[in-house]
Amino acid sequence: MFNKILIANRGEIACRVMETAQKLGVSCVAVYSDVDASAKHVQMADEAVHIGGAAPAESYLKGDVIIQAALDTGAQAIHPGYGFLSENPDFVDAVEAAGLIFIGPSADAICKMGLKDAAKVLMEQAGVPVVPGYHGDNQDPEHLSGAADTIGYPVLIKAVAGGGGKGMRLVERPEDFASALDSARGEARTAFGNDAVLVEKFVAKPRHIEVQVFGDGTHAVQLFERDCSLQRRHQKVIEEAPAPGMTPEMRKAMGQAGVRAAEAIGYKGAGTVEFIVDGSDGLRPDRFWFMEMNTRLQVEHPVTEAITGVDLVEWQLRVASGEALPKQQEELSITGHAFEARLYAEDVPKGFLPATGTLTHLQFPLSCRADSGVCAGDTISPWYDPMIAKVIVHGATRSVALEQLHRALQRTEVAGTVTNLAFLGALTRHQGFAAEDVDTGLIGRDLDALVEETPISAQSCVAAAMTALDLVDTNEDSGFSLWAPLHRAVQLKAEDVIDLDVQVESPDRQTWQVGSETVIAHRSAGCWSINGEPMPRVAVSGSRVTVFEDYGQAFDIVDPLDRDASAGGDTNVIEAPMPGLVKAVFAQVGQAVQEGDRLAVLEAMKMEHSLLAARDGVVAEVLANAGAQVEAGAALVRLEEE
Repeated sequence: MFNKILIANRGEIACRVMETAQKLGVSCVAVYSDVDASAKHVQMADEAVHIGGAAPAESYLKGDVIIQAALDTGAQAIHPGYGFLSENPDFVDAVEAAGLIFIGPSADAICKMGLKDAAKVLMEQAGVPVVPGYHGDNQDPEHLSGAADTIGYPVLIKAVAGGGGKGMRLVERPEDFASALDSARGEARTAFGNDAVLVEKFVAKPRHIEVQVFGDGTHAVQLFERDCSLQRRHQKVIEEAPAPGMTPEMRKAMGQAGVRAAEAIGYKGAGTVEFIVDGSDGLRPDRFWFMEMNTRLQVEHPVTEAITGVDLVEWQLRVASGEALPKQQEELSITGHAFEARLYAEDVPKGFLPATGTLTHLQFPLSCRADSGVCAGDTISPWYDPMIAKVIVHGATRSVALEQLHRALQRTEVAGTVTNLAFLGALTRHQGFAAEDVDTGLIGRDLDALVEETPISAQSCVAAAMTALDLVDTNEDSGFSLWAPLHRAVQLKAEDVIDLDVQVESPDRQTWQVGSETVIAHRSAGCWSINGEPMPRVAVSGSRVTVFEDYGQAFDIVDPLDRDASAGGDTNVIEAPMPGLVKAVFAQVGQAVQEGDRLAVLEAMKMEHSLLAARDGVVAEVLANAGAQVEAGAALVRLEEE
């Protein structure tokens, strides 16, 4: 086993690797950028090395600097985590050339799976089922269109070097193929510097089921499947293991296909073979096809660990240090069911827009495993993925585990930024998901219901107001004037301003008026109840009060001396909704635009966001150029006054 390793990553996965490595007695070296100097992974590490600026290209993608940090600190190996340099074959070669060990597959294995078209040819040769499609070199539009006709519509156009849904278009009619091809190529060129595409048959009721494999360079085992069908815009939201509805025949066929894929490329370490499955007629062994292989540890690996009892990071370290595979196939089995929900800082009502902010409060229930790279007091940075945590549960059955996930999300407390917590909670209550009727289109079909906001309850308002007026820790002298119970009023602001009025009748009883509703707060045995229900937990930061009910309700205490200077949104100015990089500007001075026209593209938190005209008008000024780094609220384009 190694004495010391360097983790070439940050956030949740860096913390995850350190937990196992340090448990095994292995010292860990962290690397960090300018904005990560006090990050959780730095605090956990045995030592840490500064590697550059906030932008990934200036720090976490600088392979030479990271390798030098490993050499300078005496690390014997580098664990890449996932993302950043984890699937970069040039980095693997450089690590090994420096006399270090890369904890992962060979550069050759990564290369063989790096391009989707070449990987699919290789998989066909290995006997792994592949989706009917065209994966050839001829990129002539007419040839591609003819291939689509042969495959049969609907088809998917996919970027050869793609990922994360970029460079992917669904085409349902031949007459739409040309425009979809142009769009997919343009996006692929921007995202990957490679506009080559492949064309595949579109599966009617697709499920995304993947097989966890682990190899020693010659032989491989499979640690069963995960279902990652619950997706939004091709991004996974909730994952589970094993896959619902899986039959023994299907599991055997998929597992064998995963092992064949790994052994065909001499795979070493943890990897995932992803399959698209036609779930329109149940799970059948002849209805799954290879999509791609991720040559790294996956974000969703904890659900596999939960059902197998295997620590995949421990396996990575042991095999990379020269040990044999810790278990053979016949020693692996499934126990129970597990779910993982990805908790993000994102504004769901605004189209899941990634959010920033300082986490003033963060707490998870003891009933779940919470893999997180942040703590209370940390700032969600615009430079990196806005994940707060992965909430993982394990139960004896799927229904038990799903109920555990629901309860864990209800008891998760986050304050200081908006999150997708309520959205995740709504998914756990979705009838189709609970009934195992899931496919990759579920969220899109039912999005309106899933993002519907819960009205703020009078009880939450009272809990916030009691805290704001310091009426929680009362004593015999509080709440009374000389002759009568104290009457007080307060204003809170959520979406709208809420007026509240209270009569403090005794240290243990308060009568509140919230609009037309009367609410009684009563204390017994030192604990407050509001309308007979236990008072929810509350966190305060400055003038903001967060009540942990209905996945968290945030209120601002209104200062009666404040005056709202803004009368409404300015439709003349298109602003950056968050800090980011201006990728493109399409507006020109004097140009006539219509409401909804795309005027600029902002890149932030690994995503591109189109900024649209709020009304019809004429462009008066273009205030930012492509390549500019801008702050939230920066004016990018201004229209002429109406």
